[in-house]
Amino acid sequence: MLIIGLAVLGPAVSYAQVQVGQSGTLSGTVFGDFYWIPLNHNNNLEGQTGFWFRRIYFTYDHAISEHFTARIRLEMASPGDFQTDEDMTPTVKDAYLKWHNEHHAIYAGISPTPTWEIVEEVWGYRSVEKSALDVYDFGSSRDFGLSARGKLGAERKIGYHLMVGNGNGEGPELNKGKKLMGALSYRLTEQLIVQGYADWNSHPDGDQYTLQGFIGWEGEKLSMGVLYAWQTRKGAKTNGDDRQLDLVSVFANVELTEKLAAYGRIDHLFGNYVGGEGNDYLPFNPQGEPTLIIAGIDLTVGPDIHVMPNVEAIVYGETDAGIQPESDLIPRLTLYYSF
Repeated sequence: MLIIGLAVLGPAVSYAQVQVGQSGTLSGTVFGDFYWIPLNHNNNLEGQTGFWFRRIYFTYDHAISEHFTARIRLEMASPGDFQTDEDMTPTVKDAYLKWHNEHHAIYAGISPTPTWEIVEEVWGYRSVEKSALDVYDFGSSRDFGLSARGKLGAERKIGYHLMVGNGNGEGPELNKGKKLMGALSYRLTEQLIVQGYADWNSHPDGDQYTLQGFIGWEGEKLSMGVLYAWQTRKGAKTNGDDRQLDLVSVFANVELTEKLAAYGRIDHLFGNYVGGEGNDYLPFNPQGEPTLIIAGIDLTVGPDIHVMPNVEAIVYGETDAGIQPESDLIPRLTLYYSF
C-alpha cells in the first residue's frame, strides 16, 4: 500500500525552472507526506492515515534592470486541520520589488521577515518541519512592508536585516499598528554564525515583544544550531493578562554518505501552547508544556530527489491539575524534489 502511495504522490512532488525570455524565470516546488497517527492526545485522530501537500510554490522572478528585480510567488497547501474538505487555493506568498547593489538590498511589498530566515537555512529541512518559532506562532515568515538587508564591515562578516511591516503576515492591514523587526548576525568563522533578533508588534489586542539568540554551525558534512527565544504577549490576546513564553531548540543534520543524511531536533516550550490545537499538520494539546522531537533520514534517490522517512513526537509535561496528557506520535514519509 505504501509503495502504491509513493507512486501516486511521487510524480506530483516537483520543482521546475523555465527561462522566460532573457529576463524572467518560472519555478515551482512541492513537498508532501504520507502520514500515520498511531498515538495522539485527541482520540479522534488516532489511527488516521493519509496523503497531503504541505507546500506548493509557483514563482516568477524577473530582472528589470541591473539594480532592480521583482518576484511573485503563489502558495498552495492541503488543509492541515484534519477537518476541512476543500480544494487547495493559491495565495500570495511573495510580491516585492527589490533594489540591490553588491552588498545591500531594499525590498518593497510582501517579502521574507528576519524572524527565522537564518535559523531555517542552518536547519536545512523546512520540507520536514518548520523552524521552532514558526511552529509555535512566534511570528510570520512574511510581512507586507519595507525591509533592508545586507552585509557590513571590511570582510562583510556582519549581516543585518531590518523590516517595518503591517504585522499581519501576507494579509492586508487591519489596524493602525505596525511591526518593527531587526536581526544582526556575525560570522565568527566561515562555518560559525551568531545572530540576535528582536521585534515589537503594536496591536490593538495587545503589544507583542520577541527576543531571540541563535548560534549555528554550517560545515561541509555537519550543520547544527541552538536557539533561545523569549516572547511577551500583552492584553486582550491573553484575556487581559500578560503571557511570557520561553522556547529552546537544538538541532543537527549530518551527511553520512553521498546519498544518505540524518537529522534530528528537539524543541521545548516553557509553558502551555495556547491555541496549539489549531496548528496545521501537527496539532498540539494546549495543556502541559510540550517537547517536540523530530528524527529522520534523507535518501537522495536521484539528482535533487529526496525521500525522507521521519517521525515527530510530542511529549507533554503535567498540567496544573497534575495530569500528564497523552503523547503524540506521527511517523511520515516526506517527498521532496527540485531541479
